[in-house]
Amino acid sequence: MPSKKHSVIVKAPLEKVWDFVRSMDNWAPLVPGYIQHQIISDLVSTWEFKTDIGFIKKKISLRIDILKWEEPSQVSFKLTGINEKFIGSGYFSAQQVGETQTKMTGYLEINAFGTFAPMVNSVLEPKLDEITQELTIEVCKAIEQR
Repeated sequence: MPSKKHSVIVKAPLEKVWDFVRSMDNWAPLVPGYIQHQIISDLVSTWEFKTDIGFIKKKISLRIDILKWEEPSQVSFKLTGINEKFIGSGYFSAQQVGETQTKMTGYLEINAFGTFAPMVNSVLEPKLDEITQELTIEVCKAIEQR
């Protein structure tokens, strides 16, 4: 199952990081290729974004189910493909490393299933690295700009 983790030091205290991450409205628009998202409840949302997986450009729709809000350090979630055969999970975690610095880690794991799963997963792995890095970096930039 393709998975990637990326960490960044954000110039903000842990409380400021949590204030940002605790709302999906803040970080959903930072997903690379973002089109839109809809909050269904405090624990469920749907996201749409465009991506190129290898030579295929696709509009992906995902359902995001929050598994745990662990204030002030972690939000973990489950991903389910709406228009594609994907399942996965992820989290954002934060660890105070100084008075005004926090280590922010983003993690994503996505697995395609179905007839073409082995091919899709092999192409997905490098793309997942790019998405995880970009999303984590963009979340950190947005926190610092607040």
